Amino acid sequence: MDACNMEMVDSVMDSSEECVNSDEEQDKKKEWDDLSDKESVASSDSAVEEMSINDLETLLDEFTDVSDDDDDWYPEVTPQKKKRSSLSSVSPSPAKSCRSGSPASVQSGKSKGRRSSVSRALPFSLSISEQKWKSADEPDVEPTQPVFRPKQKPGPRLVSTASCSPLQYFELFFSKSVLRTILANSNTYGAMRQEGTKKPWEDISVKDLKSFIALVIYMGLLKCFKLTDYWRKSQIYNLPYPSQIMSSRKFMTISKALHISDPKVDAENDKKRGTPEYDRLCKIKPLYQDIRDACRASFHPAQNISIDERMVASKAKNGLKQYMKNKPTKWGYKLFVLADSLCGYTWDFFIYEGKANLEDSKGISYDSVMILANERLLGSGYKLFVDNFYTSPKLFRDLLRKKIWACGTVRANRIGHLKTQAPRGNIRWFREDDLLFVEWKDKRDVLMCSTFHKAFNGDSIKRNVRGADGVWAFQDFPVPVAVLDYNKHMGGVDLSDALISFYTVLHKTRRWYRSFFYHFVDIAVVNAFILHKQTAKMNNQKPLSQKAFREVLVTELAGTGPASAPAQIRPILTPYSHLPKYISGDSSIGRRKCKMCNNKTPVMCVTCDVALCFVPKRDCFTSWHYPHSSSENEAE
Repeated sequence: MDACNMEMVDSVMDSSEECVNSDEEQDKKKEWDDLSDKESVASSDSAVEEMSINDLETLLDEFTDVSDDDDDWYPEVTPQKKKRSSLSSVSPSPAKSCRSGSPASVQSGKSKGRRSSVSRALPFSLSISEQKWKSADEPDVEPTQPVFRPKQKPGPRLVSTASCSPLQYFELFFSKSVLRTILANSNTYGAMRQEGTKKPWEDISVKDLKSFIALVIYMGLLKCFKLTDYWRKSQIYNLPYPSQIMSSRKFMTISKALHISDPKVDAENDKKRGTPEYDRLCKIKPLYQDIRDACRASFHPAQNISIDERMVASKAKNGLKQYMKNKPTKWGYKLFVLADSLCGYTWDFFIYEGKANLEDSKGISYDSVMILANERLLGSGYKLFVDNFYTSPKLFRDLLRKKIWACGTVRANRIGHLKTQAPRGNIRWFREDDLLFVEWKDKRDVLMCSTFHKAFNGDSIKRNVRGADGVWAFQDFPVPVAVLDYNKHMGGVDLSDALISFYTVLHKTRRWYRSFFYHFVDIAVVNAFILHKQTAKMNNQKPLSQKAFREVLVTELAGTGPASAPAQIRPILTPYSHLPKYISGDSSIGRRKCKMCNNKTPVMCVTCDVALCFVPKRDCFTSWHYPHSSSENEAE
């Protein structure tokens, strides 16, 4: 047992023997703030577990390929929905989360192999007695609400023009300089691989690299179980498009030569292996830094943001790989991501390289939030939502000093939660300086911590419960506002993961750095799509679906589109271009509700694509396009 754990056990024993002494109880209230988050995670039943790679080499060998080539990869055909660990029924979609279940629950300590609640509890928890909790009937003072002062105007940081195409959005992340860097390093690496063979290396051109990326995105739209199936000429697989872009041999050549960093720099870095100067991310550093910078430069998040983990699936033999027992993707590389809660835009992220041995480190859950929630880049007044892996009083207080407010679920042992019998919908709470701790009885216990919420605002939520007569019916139960806001705004990273998983371009490869290349392409495409969608909405235009956006992007990258392709984002038209038309071609069929008065109408606007009344008594068509003139007529 290490020194920290010995101190923890001693404090538990002392407090149990001398609980009458009130001075010692006050001292123990302050101990949690001085404890590192790393100790808190180590003492709890973490939902995120990590297993060393060497312990599961046998399991890994069963799923890895025999050959070292990238020829036989098997992408996922059906996108997997990410399940949040330790959540009872939170939907990954922010739009539906306010109707979903509890954000966190207290796990029972009856499982085999688990320590008792006394041995796992922190010293701070002993000072929290049942008398400290207050009921929902007792009034709570609402804390000072944050004043939102972002560094930049929230939303896309672009000049809105009518000529923006999917390729132009994508090039914000994969710029020409980025492509040139990858191209030069891939040609150098390919020449090194080809050295000593009969056939000399032929340099890859910029057009070849763009066509390669186009095919990679195309393969995310149309799934085949084997890479060579895209070029098969059998009756089942006869796909003409890949052959139009490039031959299978050329695609394989580029795939095997793909290299992000300079091979000479890699060789110098390999000499430092085993020393503190060794860089584990050297082979992805150029693209890694460029993508992060581009994500922050092209968009600024709104007030509600969230931080969570993301897994990039891989079973390559690499020290960066993690095993996450309770995640849908159990093997892979772990990323910590900050995303906009509303649209799911990946604003910043970093790759987890393993436990840090730095003296100033306070645990990965604390450090990751402090790295991503940078007030110098974001601004102040943000509301950050995190799950119980990150939540701790020290983190929330330090964020508050940076003028970033936070809300998150709490692990039961971190506040000394005593499981008591209470009816469903029961709320109790207590405050510790600027921190609100609230417990809500749903189907399971829900524990929350917040720096900007009030304990109870009178909100309610519907639950389908069975009565004493055995009949199921919906009932209203009181619910803390912290629970509602958490369910609504915590799903930013989940939304981003869902958008990526629908058409992921991730390929199975033994080269770990190529897995990151494919994931960076995923991030670039999804962020580009979100920028297109946000810009179109600001201009009152109809955005493309993600599938259509990717289809256009493939044709533009490969250069296979029509010579004079029209702009994919329609320009803003003058009011005189808004012409009426019948919805179905017949005035008596296919009527829809008017956008303004909700009466049935067979007429719609060609440009706005909304139904509008166009009769003498209800001229909603004119009122919709000329609101000022209609108000003037009413005044007269």
